[in-house]
Amino acid sequence: MLVISSDAVGKLPIKLVAPITEWKQAFAGNIWHVKIEPDAQNNLGKASAVDVLQIRGVDYQRFVKLIGKASPQILEEVVTALAAVVAPITEWKQAFAGNIWHVKIEPDAQNNLGKASAVDVLQIRGVDYQRFVKLIGKASPQILEEVVTALAAVVEYQ
Repeated sequence: MLVISSDAVGKLPIKLVAPITEWKQAFAGNIWHVKIEPDAQNNLGKASAVDVLQIRGVDYQRFVKLIGKASPQILEEVVTALAAVVAPITEWKQAFAGNIWHVKIEPDAQNNLGKASAVDVLQIRGVDYQRFVKLIGKASPQILEEVVTALAAVVEYQ
């Protein structure tokens, strides 16, 4: 697993992680797979792929051993791929205001939301396309940029 959340998101005892699997040539056209070549920094034994569609939050206590570290370039590629996956939207709460991982969305004609809402980038996860029933609205380019900025803020670049 690749830990991608930063220690800047210290209020919660979870880390955002993405699984790493063996690279397959079939992944080459997928925007959600990020290829990682093995090197001394990441300690991987073979070419691998980060699957950002499988990102989830994991309790920090479940981590046992650090195997290696991803390069800043790989983390940048992961952030870019994350922008292509689904982020859950919840009702906006004032308590979210200080969190770098919540992006506030005000209702408008483009997004068709009935009330102020929030994208929680710590809860981003892949969703099978077949589970989508109806398009309710679209996020503005400004909101998408804020989501990417929030993702970059919670990803650890070391």
